[in-house]
Order: sequence, then C-alpha cells, then structure tokens
Amino acid sequence: MLASLQIENIAVIEKAEITFDQGLNVLTGETGAGKSIIIDSINAVLGERTSRDLVRTGASSAKVSALFFDLSRNARQVLETFGLEPEEDGSLLIQRAIGADGRSACRINGRTATVSMLRQLGAELINIHGQHDSQSLLSPEKHIDFIDALAQDGALLTEYHTLYEQYVKIRRMLNELQMDEEEKLHRIDLLRFQIDELEAASLQVGEQDRLNQERARCMNAEKIMQSLRFAYDAIQGTEDSAGAAQLLSDAAAQLQTAARYDSAIEKTGQVALDLAYNLEACADEIRSAFDSLSYDPGDLERIEERLDLLYRLSRKYGETEEEMLSYLERAKNELDDISFSEERIQKLTEERRETVRKIKALAATLSDVRRQAGERFARQVEGELAYLDMPHVRFLVHQEQLKPGPHGADEITFLISANPGEPPRPLAKIASGGELSRIMLAIKNVLSGSDEIGTLIFDEIDTGVSGRAAQKIALKLKQVSEGRQVICVTHLAQIAAQADCHLLIQKTVRAGKTYTQVDALDLEGRKQEIARIMGGMDEITPVQLQGAAELLEAAKNTQRNK
Repeated sequence: MLASLQIENIAVIEKAEITFDQGLNVLTGETGAGKSIIIDSINAVLGERTSRDLVRTGASSAKVSALFFDLSRNARQVLETFGLEPEEDGSLLIQRAIGADGRSACRINGRTATVSMLRQLGAELINIHGQHDSQSLLSPEKHIDFIDALAQDGALLTEYHTLYEQYVKIRRMLNELQMDEEEKLHRIDLLRFQIDELEAASLQVGEQDRLNQERARCMNAEKIMQSLRFAYDAIQGTEDSAGAAQLLSDAAAQLQTAARYDSAIEKTGQVALDLAYNLEACADEIRSAFDSLSYDPGDLERIEERLDLLYRLSRKYGETEEEMLSYLERAKNELDDISFSEERIQKLTEERRETVRKIKALAATLSDVRRQAGERFARQVEGELAYLDMPHVRFLVHQEQLKPGPHGADEITFLISANPGEPPRPLAKIASGGELSRIMLAIKNVLSGSDEIGTLIFDEIDTGVSGRAAQKIALKLKQVSEGRQVICVTHLAQIAAQADCHLLIQKTVRAGKTYTQVDALDLEGRKQEIARIMGGMDEITPVQLQGAAELLEAAKNTQRNK
C-alpha cells in the first residue's frame, strides 16, 4: 500500500506531501490544477520514462519519494533479488531525483538503485490504469496478455519461451551450416590458413611481456655491464683503493678488539661482521650476473622479428596471447563443424524435429489453458458490465489457432455485441470512450484477484460517463477498494462521494509563479468540493451544497447497508 508521496519541483508542484489511506482515495480539482502531475510523479518513482521537462522551471532537480507498507510476497521476492529487504517496520522507501539535465538518481531504502530496478519493483507495488490502458483494449495484440494474467500460466509460458528459444538457436545453427559448396570450400580454406598461421607461431602466454623485457636488456646491455662493474668495484675495491667490503671487514675487526674491553660493543661488532659477510655475498652475485651477461646483436634482431610477428597476429586474432589462442580454438571447432557438417546437420535436424514436437504439444496445452481462461474471463466481464449498466453487451474472447510463434499458437481478440441481435465485432470498431472506461474497469475487477498488487490507480476512468452509469462505476470502484487501496483521479461527484480519503488539488498564482497544493478534505470541505463538481459554476449555491450532502449521506448508507 502507498502510504505517502513526497513531491518536490515537479512541474507546477513546488513541494507537496500526500498521505493516502487504505480503501478508496479520490483526487479531484479543476481542469489543469495538476491532478495528472500526481500520476506522473508516481510513474516517475516507479521507474517509468521521464523527461527533463518534468522539472519545475528554475529548479536544478526534481525529487519524488514514495513510502509503502504491507508489501506483497512478489514485491519482497523482487527486493531479495536485489539483495535488499524491507525496514524493520516492514516499510519500503523509494526515491528518485531527476536533474534538469535529464539524469536520474534512484534509491531503495537508502541504497543506490537503477531505474530498471525501480521499474521491476514498481510493477509489483502499483497497477496504474490510464488512457494507455484503454489503448491496450483497442490493440488486439495486447488481448492475449489479459487472458494470460487471468490464467496465471506464467510457469507454462516460461517453459514454452525456453523451448522456443532453443528452437530458434537450432534453426540459426542449421542455417549457418547449410551454406552452398563454394562458400563452404572458401570458408574451409580461410580457417585452415588461420589455424596454420597461429599454430606455426607456437604462441605462449606472457611471451610478449617477456620479449619486451629481453629487448630492453639487449638494447641497454652496455649500460648494465658498466653499472655492474662499478658496483663490483665499489664493494671489492680496485688496485688504487679499498672497497666497501674490505673497509667494513676492517671496521668489524676493530669493533671486536674493542669488545674485549667493553662488552657493550660486542653486539655492534657482530652486526658489522654480518654485514661484511653479506656484502661479500652481494659481490659474488654481482660477479655472477656480470659473467652471465652476454650481448649478441643477433639476439636483438631475433627478438624484434618475433615481436613483429606477434604484433601482426594480434592485429588479426586478438591483442593478447590468450585472445589469439582462444581464436585458434574457435577456428578449429568451426572447421570441425564444417568438415563434418553433414553429420552435424543430420543431428541438428533431428534435434529440431524433436523440439518442434515438444513446442506443438506445449502450445496445445497453453491453448487449452487460455481457452478455459477466456471462457471464464468472458463470463465474468459480462457480469461486471451488466452491473455497470451495460446488461445487453455480449463480450467474447475469440481465439484463433496459428503456427507456433514466440508466445504460443494463439491469436486472441476481444469482440463485443453492444445490442441484442448484433453480431460480435472487434472492440476497437464499436466501443465508445465511456464504454471503454467501463469495460476496462470490469476487466480490472475480474483480474484483481489474479495478482497481489496492493494498489490500483485509475486515472480519469470516468471519461465519457455520466448519470446512472457514473453511480455504478462509483459503487464498483468502492467494491474494488475493499481489501486493497484504490487511488482514483475523477471529475464525477458520485465517485468522490464514495471516497474513504478525498484529496483536493488546487492551483494558485503567487508573484507571477504557478503553484499546486494538495489538501485532505474534512466533511465540510468534501461538501464544498462535491457541490462544485456537481454545479460546474464559480459560485456554489445552497441547493448544490444540499445535493452534495445528500450524495455523501447516500454513499454512507450504501456502505452501512452492506
């Protein structure tokens, strides 16, 4: 359930904090007051695509925060996949900041998140019905989604999708293998050349680094020899001067002599003697390095040639030895596949035949599940429409068998017959705006038990509706809100009267700037607002106030009599 919504610098809303209740929450206000901005803000915090135009003029960024309680099992599972969990009190806080440059920053319970994470989580928190949902009713390709939602065939669909993807992969592999003979021979020649070239190189991992080090040693061999000679002479000395080793050895001997008379010096003398021994060993290592150092101009030439070969191979097969060896392995595998293509084709053909058999069987099972769900769906929608003052409407789910595709072997289209005796026709061709609103409400109510989403939002579902139908929609919305949260943007007094929480959206102009505020109405405030909706005039008359009071009382009595 959406407990509260905080909005900062979204369009004409500078700052607003909206508290929602369980049950039916109604948002009303004059046209252009900012009701749609509330829905846009909710969409934004749920990870839907936004625009920098949403940021209030003059502001550097916009922010939306939504606090949820009583999370569904599915919402908790999505959180677990993110490595997150609700707070100790069971709450979930989602935040999104939108910069004037169009960039977003998202958080879930204080942890950095992505827009994609918000979208996945939002799908399990709120179900929003707006004008795009009515468009989905007019798009036959979307109708199958409604049936799948009622059928709850997600596991079956997942199994089918996996199998179909396997079929597509096998088909692609067969297409690659079934090349013409000339192309096959050309490819074999190329692969053999590449394999021979790489194998002849006898590549070794780390060889380029080692060769570069040897190259540097060869190019600086003279400097290395001079440095080693100088170091050796400094330690061992020359004909003209004593070296560090001799001087340190003499110092150690003198310290040992002094230690005979002062025991405190004995330790220092031993340290000096150890250093003398270590220095002798160091000189031996330097001499060994000097003796092993050899410089042959041919070595540098051979290294340069090898590095040049490795460079040319790396331009074709990969920068590193690992990448080039990996390319060699792939080339060998492809050559084997082509060389033994007939056997491979036969094996893949058998796999494809078996996969197609499984797909057809699974598609038939899926079709049966959808057929049963479609019949149940049609009956339930007709029942809902009868309540919504459309008793003569026949609602049909037309299911046509097709060749198996990515989503099964079914094409599903919703048909209606608006009047007795009329043949069923596609929904898009005969439904008016008001009928679409009622049909969508009926469908939402039928599907409401198929998911655990705790909050439903209806954005101006009353479009094109008035009179008795408006009252029926109001009562249906009230019924849908039992046991869950419904948020409804409306222009109908009948719906506003049924609200458990009535929020008024008002727009004002101060100092040349436009501001929108959201206020929860008490009983007297509800009377004033409902009277305004009923009258549609600037001044509210006593008669309109009396009518609003009667409408509120009637709504209360309806609930009391249940």
